[in-house]
Amino acid sequence: MIERFSPKQLRALSWWHRDSPDYGRDAIICDGAVRSGKTFCLSLSFVLWTFYAFGGGDFGMCGKTIRSLRRNLVTPLLPLLHSLGFVCEEKLSQNCLLVRYGSAQSRIYLFGGKDEAAASLIQGVTLAGVLFDEVALMPRSFVEQALARCSVTDSRFWFNCNPEHPEHWFYREWIVKAEEKNALYLHFTMDDNPALSERVRRRYERMYTGAFYERFVRGRWVAAYGAVYPMMEKEEMYVPVPTGLTEFAISCDYGTVNPTSMGLWGKKEGIWYRIDEYYFDSRAEGYQKTDEEHYAALEALAGSRKIKRMTVDPSAASFIEVIRRHGRFCVIPAKNEVVDGIRRVSAALKEGRIRICQNCAASRKEFQLYRWDTSRHADAPVKEHDHAMDDIRYFVTTLMNGGGNVTVVAMAR
Repeated sequence: MIERFSPKQLRALSWWHRDSPDYGRDAIICDGAVRSGKTFCLSLSFVLWTFYAFGGGDFGMCGKTIRSLRRNLVTPLLPLLHSLGFVCEEKLSQNCLLVRYGSAQSRIYLFGGKDEAAASLIQGVTLAGVLFDEVALMPRSFVEQALARCSVTDSRFWFNCNPEHPEHWFYREWIVKAEEKNALYLHFTMDDNPALSERVRRRYERMYTGAFYERFVRGRWVAAYGAVYPMMEKEEMYVPVPTGLTEFAISCDYGTVNPTSMGLWGKKEGIWYRIDEYYFDSRAEGYQKTDEEHYAALEALAGSRKIKRMTVDPSAASFIEVIRRHGRFCVIPAKNEVVDGIRRVSAALKEGRIRICQNCAASRKEFQLYRWDTSRHADAPVKEHDHAMDDIRYFVTTLMNGGGNVTVVAMAR
């Protein structure tokens, strides 16, 4: 149960009330640091407003996916609503949340806006208001289609997000133009969340570096520049190969003209170590290897170890087929969201959940050369010196936590 709110949280909770100095606003934008309490306060405020302003009706909540929306917003919110006397019912098949208080009922439809095609999913519905959770992760077409659905008199818009690149469309069109759009803009830091302990705050400060630190800890819209993994310039980040490993996995970024990189990972006491690797650059070597030759290298890398699972670049269909035909390894297509994957790798390296061993020369070289592309108005690394970087990213996003909800395309006999 929440014991108290900060002044900024209280402002987000009450901006729609007639006694609030912000009552005349058409929208609210809450951005800033992670764990600053903005999402929870905004979602609670949104539900309360649906009853205060309309006495119920039809509304929308949008996330990157419906699954993430339920996890990040709906699930934490329901117990508090129940404690306040609301009756809540999830209609999972209809992606709808029914909230009742007395004789009034709000129907809150859940929408996922992960790509441009999602805009068609929200067409045709009429809403009295819409909340966007992590709006910076949604395409502009989806957001604008959802806003267009709010044709009811006195409808309002609700946005929250963590910062991204300063050329991001939402920053340029809504945060910079907040006054022009008659939106209340509240910038949150971790200090605005009284429920966050100093210990947890310090942990988040240790998790991030570079642009991710500026965005997720300081809450700033900054461009990514310089080294992608600046912490890996320190020699102490590389360790000897440990003994007593209890579990093994392999990650692979496959190329024909481009290099092929494979990493062998071993687990000890909850930490994954990159203990060996295979790296073949056809341009440098002057010839290309066949799928079968790369598979022979995979077998040599694995040796006699029992490999619990491996992940491969999802575009490497022919190599995945060769692995399937041989029947030794369980193959999972890699998750390939680049920037989110880089953020996860960065956090795993800083927290020591993965370690790179001193003998992994290709990885060490690429860590020193891997850079953000400053010529683009969006986050993206330069497409050079990135093959070991990609296979490490595949390991963290696809294998490190057990493989997640992915489809196994080849099983060992």
